[in-house]
Amino acid sequence: MHHSLKRMSVLWTMTIIMGSTMSLTPTVASPHPFSIHDMLAMERLGGINVSPDGSLIAFTRRTTDLAANRSHTDIWTVNVDGTNMRRLTSHESSSSSPRWSPDGTTIFFLSSRKDSSQVWRIAVDGGEAGSVTDFPLDVTAFVVSPTGTHLAVCMDVFPDSKSPADTKARLDEISERKSTGRVYDKLFVRHWDHWKDGRRSHVFAVPVKGGDAVDVMAGMDADSPSKPFGGDDEITFTPDGKSIVFSARDVGNEEAWSTNFDLFVSPIDGSAKPRCLTSDNKAWDTHPVFSPDGKTLSYLAMQKPGYESDRMRIVLMDWPAGKTRSLTEDWDRSGGAIVWSADSKTIYSTAANLGQRSLFAIDLKSSEVRTLVHKGNVRSPGIAGDRIVFGMDHLRSPVELYTVSQDGTNPKQITHVNDEKLADTQMGEPEQFTFKGAGGDTVYAYVVKPANFDPSKKYPVAFLIHGGPQGSFGNDFHYRWNPQAYAGAGYAAVMVDFHGSTGYGQAFCDAIHNDWGGKPFEDLQKGLEATLKRYPWMDGDRVSALGASFGGFMINWIAGNWPDRFKCLVNHDGNLDERMAYYDTEELWFPEWDHAGTPWEHPQNYTKHNPVNHVDKWKTPMLVIHGALDYRVVDTQGIATFTVLQRRGVPSKFLYFPDENHWVLQPANSVLWHETVIAWLDQWTK
Repeated sequence: MHHSLKRMSVLWTMTIIMGSTMSLTPTVASPHPFSIHDMLAMERLGGINVSPDGSLIAFTRRTTDLAANRSHTDIWTVNVDGTNMRRLTSHESSSSSPRWSPDGTTIFFLSSRKDSSQVWRIAVDGGEAGSVTDFPLDVTAFVVSPTGTHLAVCMDVFPDSKSPADTKARLDEISERKSTGRVYDKLFVRHWDHWKDGRRSHVFAVPVKGGDAVDVMAGMDADSPSKPFGGDDEITFTPDGKSIVFSARDVGNEEAWSTNFDLFVSPIDGSAKPRCLTSDNKAWDTHPVFSPDGKTLSYLAMQKPGYESDRMRIVLMDWPAGKTRSLTEDWDRSGGAIVWSADSKTIYSTAANLGQRSLFAIDLKSSEVRTLVHKGNVRSPGIAGDRIVFGMDHLRSPVELYTVSQDGTNPKQITHVNDEKLADTQMGEPEQFTFKGAGGDTVYAYVVKPANFDPSKKYPVAFLIHGGPQGSFGNDFHYRWNPQAYAGAGYAAVMVDFHGSTGYGQAFCDAIHNDWGGKPFEDLQKGLEATLKRYPWMDGDRVSALGASFGGFMINWIAGNWPDRFKCLVNHDGNLDERMAYYDTEELWFPEWDHAGTPWEHPQNYTKHNPVNHVDKWKTPMLVIHGALDYRVVDTQGIATFTVLQRRGVPSKFLYFPDENHWVLQPANSVLWHETVIAWLDQWTK
């Protein structure tokens, strides 16, 4: 059993009296304003998985070692009522992705204990872990069959490879060549933060007791899970355990501009080629989950080809007959997780919802949708008897574990891993409000007050602009754009979910189509005006604007179209030239949808809201930040932005990370990022 001792923050004051006696006086340290160091000190809970009998929860706890510039993850378990939390793994190598055996006695997990990522297992009651797989390639994800006899494991192999060993031999041969050039005959050449080398993530069926790995995607020039963010929720076994259903985009040379992911089914013995289950839908199909009674395959599906932010409908397929129906056709939210009730009559799902990620129950017979948990950012729900287990974070706390009755009553927080760390910090109080934005539509926004707020003072403002653009700055605890980092530095953080944001209905999300500098820009202007009017303690003369990705594009757009409003700007990974950005990026479906075509078919769509056309008006001081491994928004866009600023004589700085992608992930780099940004704001607004 793990016992945690509560840490007391005590300062001992030693006073020498009369030169001979000492008095030791304990003084409780007062909380300090929240900072990036506090954010990195928080333990991150994830990998939430409920045991088959619903009594235990396996999950991961990730800690950050700033001195070593790395993080470490271990697997823990806790009873569903929150008692008996204990650490299950304690190896120097991280352990992740806990998955239960069907009988609930064993937990399978991923670990690099032998210099490569493989599947391991450990008894729930403790003991030494044992290896299950020992391949010459890393296992990147896995799923346990309902019979417990097989695993579906994912490895990056050459599509025509005969085995993982064959791929390893070819990689060794390539590494010994003196020449380093690669020849490409189709896109992708590079994707997210990696150059492509011809390998694909394939799903293999592997006996738990040992035996050959069978590539159930043999010959397919496609990935499962999808790259770069796909996971094991794109793969499942059929109820009898004899086949695997997986999601993959098998579209040949159209991969860089297609979102046509399909579901395929393939026998685990390799006796037949994969059979497509969703060929009628040319848009995205993913996240297959079978009902407990085995009669229905549920999955998520979009309807608009080429659009990655279309509404995800929950679709039901009779198994094995194949007849389908959309369960959530009339629900104007995009479904996330799919969790079945034990009686196969209800599906529980999460969805972005008015600045939250809420938990919903959907009745299969009537399609009626009920909200079970509205506020907060709900993730990874699972069934535990008559309750639902889930992780939840919000603007004042990282993820902790909760349960709620299946009718939405009696919610309980069952872990308090970060309570003591939170108690040591001063955070800002969040508040959500609405205003009339573009077209008179209702637009939602959040304000986070400065830490240790004093209503008699005037505070500078950090105006945060989210990326996506189909995204949201909502009620969650973000590890890259956390408003509490600005609140702790003495700023009021303001976040507007402009047209194009998710969670407000599909029409609101679609409204940004071919209108990047239109309605979203108008919402930001009206939102800032409404915020300053609503909160007189904000100093409207000391406002900075910050954004990344689409938010970075918007910073460049603001620089030329709202040049007199802000004291300074911060642009992280933002495009300067939308026309050239089309040719620089990798996932072409994104600009082709958002700008309604290619730049040679519709050049006007890439010029009407193009920041590069307005650089002659730039005069606001700007900090530019970019990562060398960002192949979504390439680093030359950031360098070009800095070039404009320097050539025009605008006060500016450029922070460049040679080892980061579209995000800043390394702890030490995150500290440098935040300290540089806060110092830039202080320079111009304090």
